[in-house]
Amino acid sequence: MSVENSSGILVTLSDLIGVTEAALKLLLTVLAGYPLAFVHRKYLYGKDENLQHLFFTFSGLLLGYWNYGVDIFHCVFTIFFTYCTLLILKGAAVSVAVTFIFNLSYLLIGYYYNSTDDYDINWTMPYCILVLRLIGIAYDFYDGHQPLEKLSADSKKVALDRRPGFLEMLGHCFFPSGFLVGPQFPLKRYRDFVSGKFSRKGTSDQPPDCVHAAIMRFALGVFYIVVFQILKLFVTDEYLLTDEFGSSNFLRRMLLLGMWGRHTLYKYISCWLLSEGACILFGLAYNGDDENGSPKWDGVENIKLTIFENTTEFNHYIKSFNLNTNQWVAQYVYKRLKFLGNRYVSQFAALLFLAVWHGYHTGYYVCFFFEFIVMYMERDIKSIVKSNEKLSNFFSSSTVQLPLQILLRVYTFVFMGWCLLPFALLNFERYWKAFGNASYVGIMLFVMWPLLYAPILKYFLKKKRGKAE
Repeated sequence: MSVENSSGILVTLSDLIGVTEAALKLLLTVLAGYPLAFVHRKYLYGKDENLQHLFFTFSGLLLGYWNYGVDIFHCVFTIFFTYCTLLILKGAAVSVAVTFIFNLSYLLIGYYYNSTDDYDINWTMPYCILVLRLIGIAYDFYDGHQPLEKLSADSKKVALDRRPGFLEMLGHCFFPSGFLVGPQFPLKRYRDFVSGKFSRKGTSDQPPDCVHAAIMRFALGVFYIVVFQILKLFVTDEYLLTDEFGSSNFLRRMLLLGMWGRHTLYKYISCWLLSEGACILFGLAYNGDDENGSPKWDGVENIKLTIFENTTEFNHYIKSFNLNTNQWVAQYVYKRLKFLGNRYVSQFAALLFLAVWHGYHTGYYVCFFFEFIVMYMERDIKSIVKSNEKLSNFFSSSTVQLPLQILLRVYTFVFMGWCLLPFALLNFERYWKAFGNASYVGIMLFVMWPLLYAPILKYFLKKKRGKAE
């Protein structure tokens, strides 16, 4: 089949299912992880490590080239630069600083020259995943040169006692089911995987019995793709900007806003589930055994669906959504700022890093600002309730629990949609129009909490407590 014919087929298929050709290529690349996993299981599992590195490097590069052409070699160059940094500077703190600054700067320069007013699918997408991976390697190699008693429990698990080879870094970075959309995983896990530590019990060179677990994750990924397409029939990004949406009754707008939020998140969840299923099939996702001695395959899990679909507070979203990136930021940014002595400053810095990592669009910064202010509000409310005996008894009453749970489910459903508006719409003119169409509910609730509601509530509670005394 000629290149022109294959491209024509992709265009036709992408038009049929209502996505761009780049998005369809991305989906097909994620699905390519499954046949590659079967090839690895049959012919390469437990074999020479360098042979496995070559397989992962070649297959990942080939998929990257199919998606982005020669631009994929930006990733090769930055891997080589990071390898040279670790080779020359070894496990010193300066190697972490150089790796951090160089890779983040390279990404921002890439955004500057390649970003548009839309969600971009170009070489900066796999590279933003790679930036975290390379910085993580530098940190882990640095930690491997520190006294064990100085390391946190998480750092001890992933610290590297020896410098990775260049081929090993290529295999880790271009792992075909992880380099485009994640999941993020440390070099230590990859190293254990290729060395056969995750092999079938009683063997050292046989792939584990993980096919069923992979199929289940794959099926969930397909399910969420279907739901994503169904929700697309009811609400889209563009519809939220229309006067028709803005003139609808309030309850309908809030319902559609919540549905749109789920539609937006399901796009990511479906890709993560499909990628995770392929990682499970490779055998990379082994995470020890459960209490019954059965193997767990959640080592690269990026979404906890039970928590996500039953959220009653925004902290549940953080605990269930994009787990690997959240864990990375917690381990390599948030916890490393402990010396500042202020949790809110560390959290703000971590969210600022995430916003910068995503790009220049103001929508990213507004979205993570809302995450910060929402978490602040929820912690403040919990503190107020906990410190007031009457409020604490009221909310813990069995008669209040059911309506409270329903109210909180509706709250998280609707306002996650609100918080995602700037992230998805990116440009100020677009998300501010959507804010207006949604009656600025998020600003009225979250932004006004520390400025108006909290001071008034605390004042009356304090006054009432003083009278009681």
